[in-house]
Amino acid sequence: MALINARKLGVTLGAPLFANLNLTIGAGDRLGLVAANGRGKSTLLRCLAGSLEPSTGEITRSRGLRVGHVEQDIPAALLALPFYDLVLRALPREQAETEAWRVDVALESLEIPVALRRRPLSQLSGGWQRFALLAAAWVTDPDMLLLDEPTNHLDLARIRQLEDWLNGLPRDVPVVISSHDRAFLDAATNRTLFLRPENSQLFALPYTRARAALDEADASDERRYQRDVKAAQLLRRQAAKLNNIGVNSGSDLLVVKTKQLKQRAERLEDAARPGHHERSAGAIRLANRGTHAKVLITLDDLTVETPDGTPLFRTGKRWISQGDRIVLLGSNGAGKSRLVELIRAAVANPEAAAAAIRVTPSLVLGYGSQSLSEFAEGDTPHGVITRRFDIGDQPARSLLAGAGVAVDMQERRLSALSGGQKARLAMLALRLAEPNFYLLDEPTNHLDIEGQEALEAELMAREASCLLVSHDRSFVRAVGNRFWLIENRRLTEIESPEAFFSATGGGEP
Repeated sequence: MALINARKLGVTLGAPLFANLNLTIGAGDRLGLVAANGRGKSTLLRCLAGSLEPSTGEITRSRGLRVGHVEQDIPAALLALPFYDLVLRALPREQAETEAWRVDVALESLEIPVALRRRPLSQLSGGWQRFALLAAAWVTDPDMLLLDEPTNHLDLARIRQLEDWLNGLPRDVPVVISSHDRAFLDAATNRTLFLRPENSQLFALPYTRARAALDEADASDERRYQRDVKAAQLLRRQAAKLNNIGVNSGSDLLVVKTKQLKQRAERLEDAARPGHHERSAGAIRLANRGTHAKVLITLDDLTVETPDGTPLFRTGKRWISQGDRIVLLGSNGAGKSRLVELIRAAVANPEAAAAAIRVTPSLVLGYGSQSLSEFAEGDTPHGVITRRFDIGDQPARSLLAGAGVAVDMQERRLSALSGGQKARLAMLALRLAEPNFYLLDEPTNHLDIEGQEALEAELMAREASCLLVSHDRSFVRAVGNRFWLIENRRLTEIESPEAFFSATGGGEP
């Protein structure tokens, strides 16, 4: 039974986001929604929820349909509310007064710790804020859930918890999920919609299998395109010959025939254009200036502590060598980002570094933080590139445009940029620094799947040495060749991340 039926749906906001989209969502559907940053995923979810009118087409919903829509962020005006109160106010007033027990049921189903339920949302991590929005949607007993980037800010344990919760929902409750997390999409969906400006593609498969089917369809589309282009070129050559004969002989019939051949060529060329040729969200390229040093960083049983001196773990004797792509694993709060910060400080100021961290003098660092805090929010993309790298005005503008920061955004404050644009700016800054060692804390946080795959390919192609922290399982599997695990206050090396991925242990999102 169809709960939502969209016909010839289209939205144009300056430029077309999608057009002529036909989509039916029924009981049992777990639909993954995939597109590059800024290409209409959130817009489509709002159309399905009824909060945004499409530019063209129509949406029909089953009578009385209740939709739970979980957007990416909590409105700033609600951050002062306690977790419990945000969920309670999602209920109609009469229900809130007589059936407040529904809130406790929703919180229990999501395993929200009792200690957090009365704390203001502003004091909680981004991950717990995501769970608060999810609880507020679920407490209303919706017939359908729409989730916009639900794994943002979640650690691996909470992502696994979310997967289990979704897979435990009643099968008649469909879920539409917009996400860039490929492993999560594989675990939580059974259909995939690749949203495109034209010719969006829908497959009754989870992401990885759907992506293979899409690539095959695109390759077939490309072959058809090349055949049709060659046929159009042949028609044009025939038209040119006939035109010359017609002009020389004065034959009106040949002139008409020439015009017809040209029209056929034009129609063929118009129809041949592949639907998968889309504007890129911005190129990601890296650099590796290289070094003769074999060992880049030595950790001599370093004690990693919180800023106030509380011990977190000891590293033991560890080396980071050329060609190592080390993934640092552990639950949130274990000290991953703290170790990254200590190494960064040691590279910046070796004299002040702890004796247990030794850095080769030839090391040139490329650093990227999960919050993109290396950039001042009041700065502009143009200012970042020209001042930091002594690059002229026009070269800087060309570099930024190539990285996905449009000309009209280059003089705006960084606070006006989307997360994806900031991430691509950060990748451009990394390349221009020409490092020989990358220190990356959640580098895929704001990247779409296209960007994630480009970053993976660049790290491999440049044979980049790096230490990275990531909760993205697909990225970790693709890039890592060594794995360090922080557990029980010790840093140990493990053969594979799979056992850690399978664990359901704690860790705050």
